[in-house]
Amino acid sequence: MSPLDAHLHVWDLEVGRYPWLGPEHGDLYRSHLPAEAERELGDAGVAGAVLVQAEDTATDTAWLLETAASHPWVLGVVGWVQLDDPDVAAVQLDELAGSHLCGIRHLVHDDHRPDFLDLPGVRRSLARVARLGLPLDVPDAWPRHLDAVARLADALPELTVVLDHLAKPPRGGDDLAAWEQALRGAGERPNVVAKLSGLHVPGQPFTVDALRPVRDVALDVFGARRLMFGSDWPMAAQHTAYAEVLEVARALVGELGAAEQEEIWAGTARRVYDLSEGSTDGRKRDV
Repeated sequence: MSPLDAHLHVWDLEVGRYPWLGPEHGDLYRSHLPAEAERELGDAGVAGAVLVQAEDTATDTAWLLETAASHPWVLGVVGWVQLDDPDVAAVQLDELAGSHLCGIRHLVHDDHRPDFLDLPGVRRSLARVARLGLPLDVPDAWPRHLDAVARLADALPELTVVLDHLAKPPRGGDDLAAWEQALRGAGERPNVVAKLSGLHVPGQPFTVDALRPVRDVALDVFGARRLMFGSDWPMAAQHTAYAEVLEVARALVGELGAAEQEEIWAGTARRVYDLSEGSTDGRKRDV
């Protein structure tokens, strides 16, 4: 079956600033444009992708939405609005009506406020996001934000919360058991889902055998109906080529039953992001 990539980035250094990105990141420190991403997907036989913001600015989100409007392989965009100011967020969400926006994300791991998801203004903004049927992606939730995800899911049960990269399990570290405990706590909330993406850890092997334990935890916590595949390209390309990421994912997912495979490859992402059923046709959202 043809996978849907639920977590892919593109960026243009002539459009955004991307404060987290610098020369120390090697080849990552360049523009990664839609044409390059399209080639990677096509070579790997991937039907389409959800673009995910890489900068907390309206400029980056606008550029991603322009990309989606002109590239049929883009199924939707997880963009940014200023969640800590509910009035500004409301205006931005109104302006994005009719676009390919399918979710919201804030780079919480780069925010200096450890309680960002607990802020009253953020909660009010996210209540509006939930009413519009949009999910919230949370990147790199472990270790600072995974418990906050559980609190948020309880406070806003109508909001779907997406744990990007399985909350970044610290494979090979002494705190892997603590990550699992916190993940299980968040996963007890039925409105929390997760992505099997971004599982590279420096110095740790990226192989089927090395990743099977965290896959097994993910399946036990969420089940296939709350898991989705994402490549995290080009972040993952620092360590492993797109085709190799997909090869490992195919092996891990291929060990499951046909129905579970369909959920992880496409079904969960289509439900969570409210994507159309066409192979590469994204749906414009009336938000």
